[in-house]
Amino acid sequence: MDTIRFFPPHEGISLSDLAGLCGAELADPAFAGRCVTGLAPVSRAGRNELTFVTSRKSLPQLRESRAGAVFVPPRFVNEVPVGVAALIAAAPQTAFALAGAALVPAAMTPSRLSSELGVAPGAIIDPSARLEDDVVVEAGAIIGAGVEIGRGSIIAAGVAIGPECRIGRDCHIAHGVTVQHTLIGNNVIIHPGARIGQDGFGYAPGPRGLVKLPQIGRVILQDHVEIGANTTIDRGALDDTVIGEGTKIDNQVQIGHNVGIGRHCVLVAKVAVAGSTTIGNGVMIGGAAGIAGHLTIGDGAQLAAMSGVASDVPAGARWGGQPARPMRGFLRDAAEANARAFGKADFRKSGEDQ
Repeated sequence: MDTIRFFPPHEGISLSDLAGLCGAELADPAFAGRCVTGLAPVSRAGRNELTFVTSRKSLPQLRESRAGAVFVPPRFVNEVPVGVAALIAAAPQTAFALAGAALVPAAMTPSRLSSELGVAPGAIIDPSARLEDDVVVEAGAIIGAGVEIGRGSIIAAGVAIGPECRIGRDCHIAHGVTVQHTLIGNNVIIHPGARIGQDGFGYAPGPRGLVKLPQIGRVILQDHVEIGANTTIDRGALDDTVIGEGTKIDNQVQIGHNVGIGRHCVLVAKVAVAGSTTIGNGVMIGGAAGIAGHLTIGDGAQLAAMSGVASDVPAGARWGGQPARPMRGFLRDAAEANARAFGKADFRKSGEDQ
């Protein structure tokens, strides 16, 4: 089993080239010609492998490491053992990510069932669809009427693209994805099983029960968006559902109709955003957080995992809890609840309101 490698080693990149690629500094120029071929955690990295360290918790492992090279912040340079090349970087994990993209490029997009280029014989493509050069469509994919797909994009097996959708250049739509009523920019990645552009959840009460409301908006995924496996993004009811440039959405996230998400946001697994909520730029939302509808989450806000958000969140705020509130108050309340549970006295000073 150990011989099976889904991401085989690279032929080798010199540390001088990697340093230049990642904006890092090689602490000892004598290692400039050393090549690395793969990635590994610091605890088991070997002579030809690259790793990184950002935390003091990893220093014992670093001191025993036999890695070929390690990205470290300046304060850890003296902890790197003899024989291991130190690559100094202000943000070691970011530098490692850039290096990793060069060493294992196949790991940066969803896997494919076939290495063949062009349109597979088993693909179903409507005659009115327009595909630029170098588009890959695997067997079993279905491309609807009037669809346009840009150069270098990959449509994997089992994908269904609804009529009139637009997909930009260098996109990767993975196995089993469905896309309808959607406009997609360039360099977008959609992981297996995602559902994009289905109708939103909207009903009006009537004398005979619930009456389904029409959902006539679109989904717009801007450039460099990444959508995780089995995530669902509903199209707008009247307005569009928009995911801003560079935003990354994890697996099993639900985005309701008319939601607007800004640029370079992060939504972790199982986040749920109800309809017509607006999320600003650079927002980070922890796993399993729930956000009610018709709210505004300000630029740069951070919401802790499992938060229940029922009111607007100011720009730059850090909130957590159920219901979500400013982080300091949430942590104080949690500490007091814990103290009560164990029969301890209130730790706060009298009259103090932190």
